[in-house]
Amino acid sequence: MNRLTNRMVAASAGLAAFGLILTGCGTGQISQSAGQEAAVNGTAATVKNIALRNVHILAVQTSDFLQPGTTVPLLFVASNESADVNDKLVSVTSDIGSIALAGDSAIPAQGLLVVGAGNQAEPMGAAAAPAAEVTLAKPITNGLTYNFTFTFDKAGTTTVAVPISAGEPDPA
Repeated sequence: MNRLTNRMVAASAGLAAFGLILTGCGTGQISQSAGQEAAVNGTAATVKNIALRNVHILAVQTSDFLQPGTTVPLLFVASNESADVNDKLVSVTSDIGSIALAGDSAIPAQGLLVVGAGNQAEPMGAAAAPAAEVTLAKPITNGLTYNFTFTFDKAGTTTVAVPISAGEPDPA
């Protein structure tokens, strides 16, 4: 009986050591869920109190490139996270073409500016969404990102690498 007890103690100690080794293998590793991002088409950036979200060009590409002279919408949401400072989008620029802003670009404190109506939910009670149209000066293609510089009255300037998204398919 003494031998059996010794074997049971040795087996238990071995299993405990094995368990410690297995659980220690993940030490110092980054979990897959630690850096989750929103499941949206676009990219994100923050400049002071302004958070840019879901920034993307909306274009269906039917050839190798979208050609110069083509006009495509730029879509994004700007959130003013300041408790008491209103801000305003002054301009958006890019080396791929000129950007025309239409509509009110004010961003009230703790408010949103939703630019471009395509594929984005508009806040309840919002007026017609302002628009940003890009007239291409260079050919662009899916799979790449293009630098856009956003200038805000109070928050300042930030440059964002913006992808192209074909958007959601039309429901049939």
